[in-house]
Amino acid sequence: MIIYGTALLAVCHLLGIFLGDLLGTLLGAKTNVGGVGIAMILLICARLWLHKRGLMPAQTELGVGFWGAMYIPVVVAMAAQQNVVAALRGGPVALLAAFGSVLVCAVCVSLINRGERPAPGTEPDAEARVATQRA
Repeated sequence: MIIYGTALLAVCHLLGIFLGDLLGTLLGAKTNVGGVGIAMILLICARLWLHKRGLMPAQTELGVGFWGAMYIPVVVAMAAQQNVVAALRGGPVALLAAFGSVLVCAVCVSLINRGERPAPGTEPDAEARVATQRA
C-alpha cells in the first residue's frame, strides 16, 4: 500500500534527524548536521534493499516515489530558512559538513550506478544498437 512507503520515509526521516543531531554533537556544533540528507540516503538504501529482496510491492513504491519527487521542493524551502552567512561565521564546521555531504552523496550515487545492471534485452551503448539495426 502507498501508506507503507510513507511509513518507510517517516522511519528514515526519524533516523536521519537522530544521526544528524549525533553528528552535530560529535563535530561540536549544537545543531543538526545533514539530517535530511542522511534520511534520503537511508530511504534510497532501504528502497533498494527491499526491492532486491522482493519486499517492495508496486503500491509501496508509489509512496516512496511520491516523497522522492517532493524531496527537492522541501529541501529548497528548508534552505530558504537557513542563514548561510551566520553558519559560515560560526566556523569551519559548516564548510566541513557541506563538502563532506557532497562527497558522501557523490560516492553513494557512484556506487548505486555501478550496482545497477541494464534490463535484459537492452544494450548499454548506442553504437551497438545502431549496428544491429543496420544488419
